[in-house]
Amino acid sequence: MRSSGFTSLFSFSLLALAVSPVQATDAVEHMVITANRTAQTVNDTLAPVTIIERADIERLQPANLPELLRGLPGINISNNGGAGKQTSLFLRGSNSSHLLVLIDGVKVGSATLGTAALQNIPVHQIERIEIVRGPRSALYGSEAIGGVIQIFTRRGDGEVFGGDGALWGGSFGTFGGSANLRAGNGQGWFNAGVSSEQTDGYNACDPNVGAGCYADEPDKDGNRYVSGQLRAGYHFSDRASLELNALRTDSDTDYDGTYTNESKTREQTLSLLGRYAPNARWDSSLLLAESRDESDNYLNGTYGSSTNTKRYLMSWQNDWHLREQDLLTLGVDWQDDRISGSASYAESSRHNLGIFSQYLLTLGVHDLQLALRNDDNQQYGDHNTGSIAWGAPLADGLRVTASYGTAFKAPTFNDLYYPYSGNPALHPEESKTVEVGLRGDQVALWSVNLYQTDADQLIDWLRDDSTGMWAPANISEARMRGIELAATHRIDRWTLGAWGTWLNAENRSSGYFGKQLPRRAEQSARFDVDYGTGLWSLGASWLLEGERFDDQGNSISLPGYGLVDLRGSYDLSAAWQLQLKLGNLFDQQYQTAAWYNQAERNATLTIRYQP
Repeated sequence: MRSSGFTSLFSFSLLALAVSPVQATDAVEHMVITANRTAQTVNDTLAPVTIIERADIERLQPANLPELLRGLPGINISNNGGAGKQTSLFLRGSNSSHLLVLIDGVKVGSATLGTAALQNIPVHQIERIEIVRGPRSALYGSEAIGGVIQIFTRRGDGEVFGGDGALWGGSFGTFGGSANLRAGNGQGWFNAGVSSEQTDGYNACDPNVGAGCYADEPDKDGNRYVSGQLRAGYHFSDRASLELNALRTDSDTDYDGTYTNESKTREQTLSLLGRYAPNARWDSSLLLAESRDESDNYLNGTYGSSTNTKRYLMSWQNDWHLREQDLLTLGVDWQDDRISGSASYAESSRHNLGIFSQYLLTLGVHDLQLALRNDDNQQYGDHNTGSIAWGAPLADGLRVTASYGTAFKAPTFNDLYYPYSGNPALHPEESKTVEVGLRGDQVALWSVNLYQTDADQLIDWLRDDSTGMWAPANISEARMRGIELAATHRIDRWTLGAWGTWLNAENRSSGYFGKQLPRRAEQSARFDVDYGTGLWSLGASWLLEGERFDDQGNSISLPGYGLVDLRGSYDLSAAWQLQLKLGNLFDQQYQTAAWYNQAERNATLTIRYQP
């Protein structure tokens, strides 16, 4: 699926935008927090944002979080062979480590690898997801080159006591269940939830001792997980509240490999958030948190290695309403990373102090956002980032935006201190992004965004021919250019969505200049359509992904593909619902990473209790 394929795809995307039925919903009034670290309506924010609500998750019936996110604007996903396996998300063509992932405001991920294990975050415990595309280091610090994904866990609210649950089973010997209990009395509230799943899976990797998994193990590679979640809060008054959030997932994953072929992992976040408003114009919040990323690795049941990351976080944020429409934000972030395990690192801890500021102001019809941040890291010293964004209405309900921002990614513990090969002299990876956008609500809620990101000081691992050792260095450069299209609409009994992305993620380093960055599709699109009567519903998703390459030299091609999923539901009673999903309806054979298999045609049956 090369340039001609993209032309057809692009035309089809524009057609989908044009034929959506009349009158958009009130989705434009939905609030978004992640874009500016403070609540704004989707229409007021100057950043491109995608929001996924709990109702969307239940309607789409995704098997996991990566499946839920694939095909959305700017997103490319690569998976190493099924449920629980290593999964990378490339946002706007940037590296998977250039994505900041938050859970209830807490930064998560491995300090050794530099990425978050999205495959281990259960969708059954998610209330809402906010995806903000574009640089956000001026507010959040390291990692936010491609953007930020924030996941909000489920919560109780109002004056209710109740619960819900689900049981499901299907292909590959999969079965699982979830349950949630919630309560509230106006001032206090809580939600407690558990979920668990076990799947036999399928053979993750084609036998190949020279590439891919470097192993010949033609067996089923299953996955098992258990997750627990608690979210509780209390409003002492209109001006003061306290909130507790906790999420833990334990998983056991089989895969193919020479040195290890099983991992037992633990992902955990724990946070306490206090809010206080000294007066009508000043809001202050303090977040204290801990996140953990731990893994034990085995070969045929015999222990091989372990890596444990522990992160302590503190964030103090103050918002001042200077005028009715202006907002000044000042804040401090503290982060302390610590690692332990079987490998002996030269350094096992480091801390970072970030000071950030933001000014949101309105001048007539013009909206402006200015942000500045300084990060003082124990290892690499000071680093400054900033951003500026502008937006204004045009005729006929159109809104135009433009922005410029810088961002960076701090070197990981593996980059800096990995035994016998780390390089403590590394500098942060850096980027500059310019972007323009247009959005409107004629016929459907739609948007078009064009951007260019130039990244340098990128870290690559190189082999020294004289010693045979591998070591990281700041040598690479890349340029990512893209166009993103999005349209959503709800009318009567129909729910429609169309998304399209064109991406040119070009390596500009010596030796690979002009080559496409690995595992990024140049073109992608997704179309969702659902129809419901109240008693039953039917829906379908069509995902299109263009050709991608698996290596820097672009010698290993992964062909483009198209996937069709069907779904349906039937209300057995006011509280009970039966759901059925058919995935990969036409049994498409495809790979998002060379030699790693993806699921063939499959089915999942779910019975849901939700009074």
